[in-house]
Amino acid sequence: MSWQADYNLVVSDKSNAKFDLLDMIGWVTMRNQSGKTFENANIKLLAGDVNKIQEPTVAGRVYAAASKAMVADEMAPVVREKSFDEFHLYTLQRSTTLRDQETKQVEFVRAAAIHAQRVYVYDGARTEQYAYYNPEQIRNEPSYGTASNPKVWVMEEFKNADTNHLGIPLPKGKLRFYRRDTDGHLEFVGENTIDHTPKDETIRVYTGNAFDVVGERRRTSFHVDSNHNWMDESFEIKVRNHKKEPVNVRIVEHLYRWTNWKLTEQSDASRKMDAQTAEFPVTIDPDGARVITYTVHYSW
Repeated sequence: MSWQADYNLVVSDKSNAKFDLLDMIGWVTMRNQSGKTFENANIKLLAGDVNKIQEPTVAGRVYAAASKAMVADEMAPVVREKSFDEFHLYTLQRSTTLRDQETKQVEFVRAAAIHAQRVYVYDGARTEQYAYYNPEQIRNEPSYGTASNPKVWVMEEFKNADTNHLGIPLPKGKLRFYRRDTDGHLEFVGENTIDHTPKDETIRVYTGNAFDVVGERRRTSFHVDSNHNWMDESFEIKVRNHKKEPVNVRIVEHLYRWTNWKLTEQSDASRKMDAQTAEFPVTIDPDGARVITYTVHYSW
Protein backbone atom coordinates (compact mmCIF):
# COMPACT_ATOMS: atom_id res chain seq x y z
CA MET A 1 0.00 0.00 0.00
CA SER A 2 1.27 3.45 -0.85
CA TRP A 3 -0.01 6.96 -1.41
CA GLN A 4 1.19 10.31 -2.69
CA ALA A 5 -0.10 13.86 -3.04
CA ASP A 6 -0.43 15.75 -6.33
CA TYR A 7 -1.40 19.37 -6.78
CA ASN A 8 -2.76 21.13 -9.86
CA LEU A 9 -2.40 24.92 -9.82
CA VAL A 10 -4.06 27.10 -12.44
CA VAL A 11 -2.88 30.68 -12.89
CA SER A 12 -6.03 32.82 -12.90
CA ASP A 13 -6.95 35.25 -15.68
CA LYS A 14 -7.06 37.92 -12.96
CA SER A 15 -3.29 37.73 -12.40
CA ASN A 16 -1.29 40.87 -13.11
CA ALA A 17 2.32 42.04 -13.34
CA LYS A 18 2.59 42.36 -9.54
CA PHE A 19 1.32 38.92 -8.52
CA ASP A 20 -0.25 35.70 -9.76
CA LEU A 21 -3.58 34.38 -8.52
CA LEU A 22 -3.60 30.59 -8.27
CA ASP A 23 -6.45 28.11 -7.99
CA MET A 24 -5.33 24.84 -6.39
CA ILE A 25 -6.77 21.34 -6.28
CA GLY A 26 -4.87 18.69 -4.32
CA TRP A 27 -5.37 14.97 -4.84
CA VAL A 28 -4.32 11.95 -2.83
CA THR A 29 -3.40 9.01 -5.06
CA MET A 30 -3.66 5.64 -3.28
CA ARG A 31 -2.17 2.45 -4.72
CA ASN A 32 -3.13 -0.99 -3.48
CA GLN A 33 -0.48 -3.56 -4.36
CA SER A 34 -1.11 -5.76 -1.33
CA GLY A 35 -2.83 -8.63 -3.13
CA LYS A 36 -6.04 -8.00 -1.18
CA THR A 37 -9.21 -5.96 -1.80
CA PHE A 38 -10.44 -3.69 0.99
CA GLU A 39 -14.23 -3.25 0.93
CA ASN A 40 -15.73 -0.13 2.50
CA ALA A 41 -12.47 0.61 4.28
CA ASN A 42 -11.89 3.48 6.68
CA ILE A 43 -8.66 5.02 5.42
CA LYS A 44 -6.13 7.16 7.28
CA LEU A 45 -3.06 8.59 5.58
CA LEU A 46 0.00 9.50 7.65
CA ALA A 47 2.23 12.28 6.29
CA GLY A 48 5.73 12.95 7.55
CA ASP A 49 9.19 11.46 7.61
CA VAL A 50 8.37 8.17 9.29
CA ASN A 51 11.40 5.97 9.89
CA LYS A 52 10.94 2.40 8.62
CA ILE A 53 13.29 -0.53 8.12
CA GLN A 54 13.53 -1.05 4.37
CA GLU A 55 12.82 -4.60 3.28
CA PRO A 56 14.21 -5.90 -0.05
CA THR A 57 11.76 -5.30 -2.90
CA VAL A 58 11.31 -6.99 -6.25
CA ALA A 59 12.37 -4.66 -9.05
CA GLY A 60 9.54 -3.70 -11.39
CA ARG A 61 6.64 -4.31 -9.04
CA VAL A 62 5.61 -0.67 -8.89
CA TYR A 63 5.85 -0.31 -12.65
CA ALA A 64 3.69 -3.36 -13.22
CA ALA A 65 1.04 -1.95 -10.93
CA ALA A 66 1.14 1.35 -12.77
CA SER A 67 -0.28 -0.34 -15.85
CA LYS A 68 -3.47 -1.19 -13.96
CA ALA A 69 -6.55 1.01 -14.11
CA MET A 70 -6.56 4.39 -12.40
CA VAL A 71 -9.94 5.18 -10.95
CA ALA A 72 -11.04 8.67 -9.90
CA ASP A 73 -13.47 8.46 -7.01
CA GLU A 74 -16.77 9.72 -8.41
CA MET A 75 -17.91 11.01 -5.06
CA ALA A 76 -14.71 12.22 -3.50
CA PRO A 77 -14.81 11.86 0.29
CA VAL A 78 -14.02 14.90 2.37
CA VAL A 79 -10.62 14.56 4.04
CA ARG A 80 -10.03 15.76 7.59
CA GLU A 81 -6.52 16.73 8.65
CA LYS A 82 -5.11 16.79 12.18
CA SER A 83 -1.75 16.85 13.92
CA PHE A 84 -0.70 13.42 15.19
CA ASP A 85 2.50 12.94 17.19
CA GLU A 86 5.27 14.42 15.00
CA PHE A 87 3.25 13.87 11.83
CA HIS A 88 -0.06 14.83 10.23
CA LEU A 89 -2.97 12.47 9.73
CA TYR A 90 -5.45 12.74 6.86
CA THR A 91 -8.66 10.79 7.40
CA LEU A 92 -11.20 10.07 4.66
CA GLN A 93 -14.59 11.01 6.06
CA ARG A 94 -16.46 8.15 4.44
CA SER A 95 -15.49 4.59 3.70
CA THR A 96 -14.20 3.66 0.27
CA THR A 97 -13.37 0.42 -1.51
CA LEU A 98 -9.81 -0.09 -2.69
CA ARG A 99 -9.44 -3.15 -4.90
CA ASP A 100 -6.27 -5.14 -5.39
CA GLN A 101 -3.95 -3.53 -7.99
CA GLU A 102 -6.19 -0.46 -8.13
CA THR A 103 -5.10 3.17 -8.07
CA LYS A 104 -7.67 5.62 -6.71
CA GLN A 105 -7.63 9.40 -6.42
CA VAL A 106 -9.39 11.45 -3.77
CA GLU A 107 -9.54 15.24 -3.63
CA PHE A 108 -8.28 16.52 -0.28
CA VAL A 109 -7.71 20.26 -0.70
CA ARG A 110 -9.22 23.00 -2.84
CA ALA A 111 -8.36 26.70 -2.70
CA ALA A 112 -8.96 29.72 -4.91
CA ALA A 113 -7.31 33.12 -5.35
CA ILE A 114 -4.00 32.18 -3.72
CA HIS A 115 -1.68 35.16 -4.00
CA ALA A 116 1.67 34.11 -5.45
CA GLN A 117 4.68 36.02 -6.66
CA ARG A 118 6.50 35.10 -9.84
CA VAL A 119 10.20 35.50 -9.12
CA TYR A 120 13.01 35.60 -11.67
CA VAL A 121 16.42 34.49 -10.42
CA TYR A 122 19.70 34.91 -12.29
CA ASP A 123 22.48 32.74 -10.88
CA GLY A 124 25.00 33.46 -13.60
CA ALA A 125 28.18 31.62 -12.61
CA ARG A 126 28.75 28.13 -13.95
CA THR A 127 30.75 26.28 -11.30
CA GLU A 128 29.65 22.67 -11.67
CA GLN A 129 33.10 21.63 -12.93
CA TYR A 130 34.53 22.65 -9.55
CA ALA A 131 32.10 20.58 -7.47
CA TYR A 132 34.87 18.40 -6.02
CA TYR A 133 37.37 21.20 -5.37
CA ASN A 134 38.25 21.99 -1.78
CA PRO A 135 38.27 25.64 -0.58
CA GLU A 136 42.00 26.11 -1.18
CA GLN A 137 41.74 24.76 -4.72
CA ILE A 138 38.86 27.15 -5.43
CA ARG A 139 40.84 30.07 -4.01
CA ASN A 140 43.90 29.24 -6.12
CA GLU A 141 42.08 28.55 -9.41
CA PRO A 142 42.24 31.77 -11.50
CA SER A 143 39.39 30.75 -13.84
CA TYR A 144 36.95 29.81 -11.09
CA GLY A 145 33.52 31.37 -11.64
CA THR A 146 34.31 32.97 -15.00
CA ALA A 147 32.07 30.74 -17.16
CA SER A 148 28.64 32.33 -17.69
CA ASN A 149 25.18 30.80 -17.70
CA PRO A 150 22.54 32.76 -19.70
CA LYS A 151 19.45 31.10 -18.18
CA VAL A 152 17.14 32.98 -15.82
CA TRP A 153 15.07 30.77 -13.51
CA VAL A 154 11.32 31.22 -13.04
CA MET A 155 10.07 30.61 -9.49
CA GLU A 156 6.57 30.65 -8.01
CA GLU A 157 6.40 31.68 -4.38
CA PHE A 158 3.35 31.72 -2.09
CA LYS A 159 2.51 31.54 1.61
CA ASN A 160 0.66 28.51 2.99
CA ALA A 161 -1.45 30.64 5.34
CA ASP A 162 -5.10 31.17 6.30
CA THR A 163 -4.82 34.74 5.06
CA ASN A 164 -3.85 33.33 1.65
CA HIS A 165 -6.82 30.91 1.42
CA LEU A 166 -4.69 27.91 2.44
CA GLY A 167 -3.25 27.34 5.92
CA ILE A 168 -3.25 23.53 6.12
CA PRO A 169 -0.24 21.20 6.35
CA LEU A 170 0.49 20.00 2.82
CA PRO A 171 2.04 16.54 2.30
CA LYS A 172 5.02 16.34 0.00
CA GLY A 173 4.13 15.79 -3.63
CA LYS A 174 4.25 17.10 -7.17
CA LEU A 175 2.96 20.54 -8.17
CA ARG A 176 1.86 21.09 -11.76
CA PHE A 177 1.24 24.62 -13.02
CA TYR A 178 -1.19 25.53 -15.80
CA ARG A 179 -2.11 28.81 -17.47
CA ARG A 180 -5.22 29.46 -19.59
CA ASP A 181 -4.55 30.47 -23.19
CA THR A 182 -6.64 33.07 -25.04
CA ASP A 183 -8.56 30.20 -26.70
CA GLY A 184 -9.69 29.02 -23.27
CA HIS A 185 -7.52 25.90 -23.11
CA LEU A 186 -5.26 25.16 -20.16
CA GLU A 187 -1.58 24.90 -21.08
CA PHE A 188 1.04 23.18 -18.93
CA VAL A 189 3.77 25.66 -17.91
CA GLY A 190 5.94 23.76 -15.42
CA GLU A 191 6.14 21.39 -12.48
CA ASN A 192 8.22 20.57 -9.45
CA THR A 193 7.95 18.87 -6.08
CA ILE A 194 7.50 20.19 -2.56
CA ASP A 195 8.49 18.63 0.73
CA HIS A 196 6.08 18.34 3.67
CA THR A 197 5.08 21.95 4.27
CA PRO A 198 3.57 23.14 7.59
CA LYS A 199 1.02 25.93 7.69
CA ASP A 200 2.36 29.49 7.63
CA GLU A 201 5.49 28.47 5.71
CA THR A 202 6.44 29.80 2.27
CA ILE A 203 6.40 27.47 -0.72
CA ARG A 204 8.98 28.33 -3.37
CA VAL A 205 9.32 26.15 -6.48
CA TYR A 206 11.34 26.34 -9.69
CA THR A 207 9.09 25.87 -12.74
CA GLY A 208 11.50 26.40 -15.65
CA ASN A 209 13.66 28.98 -17.40
CA ALA A 210 12.45 32.28 -18.83
CA PHE A 211 12.36 32.56 -22.62
CA ASP A 212 12.40 36.37 -22.84
CA VAL A 213 14.69 37.21 -19.92
CA VAL A 214 18.38 36.39 -20.34
CA GLY A 215 21.59 37.19 -18.52
CA GLU A 216 25.31 37.36 -19.00
CA ARG A 217 28.16 37.65 -16.55
CA ARG A 218 31.84 38.46 -16.99
CA ARG A 219 34.82 39.16 -14.81
CA THR A 220 36.31 42.59 -15.43
CA SER A 221 39.36 42.49 -13.17
CA PHE A 222 41.34 40.03 -11.09
CA HIS A 223 44.28 40.59 -8.79
CA VAL A 224 45.83 38.31 -6.19
CA ASP A 225 48.65 39.00 -3.73
CA SER A 226 49.78 35.65 -2.37
CA ASN A 227 52.46 37.23 -0.20
CA HIS A 228 49.91 39.27 1.73
CA ASN A 229 47.06 36.76 1.44
CA TRP A 230 44.41 38.78 -0.36
CA MET A 231 42.54 38.82 -3.65
CA ASP A 232 40.28 41.29 -5.49
CA GLU A 233 37.78 40.34 -8.19
CA SER A 234 35.33 42.51 -10.12
CA PHE A 235 32.31 41.36 -12.11
CA GLU A 236 29.72 42.83 -14.46
CA ILE A 237 26.29 41.19 -14.70
CA LYS A 238 23.79 42.21 -17.36
CA VAL A 239 20.18 41.01 -17.52
CA ARG A 240 17.97 41.84 -20.52
CA ASN A 241 14.17 41.83 -20.44
CA HIS A 242 12.49 41.26 -23.82
CA LYS A 243 9.00 41.05 -22.32
CA LYS A 244 6.30 43.70 -22.65
CA GLU A 245 6.06 44.19 -18.90
CA PRO A 246 8.63 44.93 -16.18
CA VAL A 247 10.18 42.03 -14.29
CA ASN A 248 11.74 41.76 -10.85
CA VAL A 249 14.97 39.78 -10.94
CA ARG A 250 17.07 38.53 -8.04
CA ILE A 251 20.70 38.42 -9.18
CA VAL A 252 22.52 35.88 -7.02
CA GLU A 253 26.30 35.85 -6.57
CA HIS A 254 28.13 33.08 -4.70
CA LEU A 255 31.33 34.32 -3.09
CA TYR A 256 33.05 30.98 -2.69
CA ARG A 257 36.68 32.05 -3.08
CA TRP A 258 37.16 32.22 0.66
CA THR A 259 35.20 32.62 3.88
CA ASN A 260 36.46 36.14 4.62
CA TRP A 261 35.05 38.53 2.01
CA LYS A 262 33.75 42.06 1.69
CA LEU A 263 32.09 43.95 -1.14
CA THR A 264 34.26 47.04 -1.54
CA GLU A 265 32.37 48.48 -4.52
CA GLN A 266 28.87 47.84 -5.84
CA SER A 267 26.62 49.68 -8.29
CA ASP A 268 23.37 48.54 -6.64
CA ALA A 269 22.26 47.67 -3.14
CA SER A 270 22.70 44.03 -2.14
CA ARG A 271 21.66 41.85 0.76
CA LYS A 272 23.69 39.11 2.39
CA MET A 273 21.69 35.87 2.12
CA ASP A 274 24.14 33.60 3.96
CA ALA A 275 27.85 33.31 4.76
CA GLN A 276 28.86 33.16 1.08
CA THR A 277 25.94 34.52 -0.95
CA ALA A 278 24.93 38.06 -1.91
CA GLU A 279 21.72 38.97 -3.75
CA PHE A 280 21.03 42.06 -5.86
CA PRO A 281 17.27 42.67 -6.36
CA VAL A 282 16.57 44.75 -9.47
CA THR A 283 13.57 45.76 -11.58
CA ILE A 284 14.01 45.73 -15.35
CA ASP A 285 11.75 47.77 -17.63
CA PRO A 286 10.01 46.26 -20.69
CA ASP A 287 12.53 45.76 -23.51
CA GLY A 288 15.16 47.07 -21.13
CA ALA A 289 18.33 45.91 -19.45
CA ARG A 290 20.10 46.36 -16.12
CA VAL A 291 23.82 46.18 -15.51
CA ILE A 292 25.23 45.70 -12.02
CA THR A 293 28.89 45.72 -11.08
CA TYR A 294 30.72 44.87 -7.90
CA THR A 295 34.18 44.23 -6.50
CA VAL A 296 34.82 41.66 -3.79
CA HIS A 297 37.90 41.60 -1.55
CA TYR A 298 39.00 38.26 -0.07
CA SER A 299 41.58 37.80 2.68
CA TRP A 300 43.01 34.72 4.38
